[in-house]
Amino acid sequence: MGKTIVEKIFSYHSDSADLKVGDIFWLSVDVRSARDFGGPNVVENLKKYFSDNPVKDVERTVFTFDTVAPANNIPYAENQQRCRNFAREHNIPLFDVNRGIGTHTLIEEGWIRPGQTAVGTDSHYNILGAIGAFGQGMGDRDIAFAFNTGKVWFQVPPTVRINVNGFPASELVTPKDFVLFLLKKFGSHGLLGRVAELYGDYIEFLDLAGRITVASMGTELGLISIIIPPNQPLLAELNNLAKPRWDFEPVYADSDAKYEAEYNVDISDLEPLLAAPFSPDNVHPVREFIGQRVDSVFVGSCTNGRASDIEAASDAMQGKKVADETIMRIVPATRRVTWEIMRSGVWQELFDSGAVVSHAACGGCAQGQIGMTGKGEIQISTGNRNFKGKQGAGETFLASPVVAGYAATNGKIYLP
Repeated sequence: MGKTIVEKIFSYHSDSADLKVGDIFWLSVDVRSARDFGGPNVVENLKKYFSDNPVKDVERTVFTFDTVAPANNIPYAENQQRCRNFAREHNIPLFDVNRGIGTHTLIEEGWIRPGQTAVGTDSHYNILGAIGAFGQGMGDRDIAFAFNTGKVWFQVPPTVRINVNGFPASELVTPKDFVLFLLKKFGSHGLLGRVAELYGDYIEFLDLAGRITVASMGTELGLISIIIPPNQPLLAELNNLAKPRWDFEPVYADSDAKYEAEYNVDISDLEPLLAAPFSPDNVHPVREFIGQRVDSVFVGSCTNGRASDIEAASDAMQGKKVADETIMRIVPATRRVTWEIMRSGVWQELFDSGAVVSHAACGGCAQGQIGMTGKGEIQISTGNRNFKGKQGAGETFLASPVVAGYAATNGKIYLP
């Protein structure tokens, strides 16, 4: 019987060539990482349980600082320094506070490629499904065990296949609208604990940035991962970023793979969408909220922090100034993205508009990051979460960079 992508990746990274749904096994992990959130606890667990020989393979182990980067309070500064000291002691590579979002940086630097496996302390580590890899966020004890052994236990999840038909007729529709469409259709529990494989001409059309946007919200859909099969343009884009650190082989589902379910969705009539407070699956057409006052706009996060995302927001602004009594914050995903928008002139355009253009980091998700709100503040965010209290006492609408750009110059939710 044929296998799905995740079944084949797992079989290639285990002692069993015939894994099936429900099997519990030891997964060999190609790359294991910890960020500044969770990383200090990983270090403490390694010292407590594996003090004699804490790290199995330093070349496949890495720290990434992106959550509160640079540290804006003393506890975070202390925690980051604990990780630095441990990394120096054991010669573990570390991408420090100047590099940006860990998963994005690892893709850019050739650490992770299609068909590979990786785990980390980031709840959106499954973003690696964007390139046809398996990534998973885990707790600090699991990651400490992975640092020490190169393995974690896992249960083979069921896979669903989603066939995407048509192309959006509206030029305002972006990959963010597509993934919000999936959230509207399936909610946060409809595909809980599954892996979703995506197929269709629209999916083939998506570049790396678009695939990252879609895969990044697998967590909000309750999925183990969204895995998008890599095509030749995607492989070429990865190759242009960096030479892979290790040999890799893209993995594709067999033609007779067995799926738990198969869904057909048509996006020909897809329109700009947003997720209203206080849940990512509280999805509505943007047109239903036209005129809603907007106090602040955030563009960034692991979902929409690539150069093309920031450029899309800038294009929507059409050279206009940020509206009076509205604040716009831009956080590039990585240092490379910052360089790209500086080279293209987008950074200057946004600066001239009155936007705050910050350094590369996560941003937009939690306390300590750019993109937090005060009581009564209405925010448009290109992030992936808008739970009550997550970004502060205000109310956050999730939307595309295009919708964010229009909101910034109009001071309200607006579409042309």
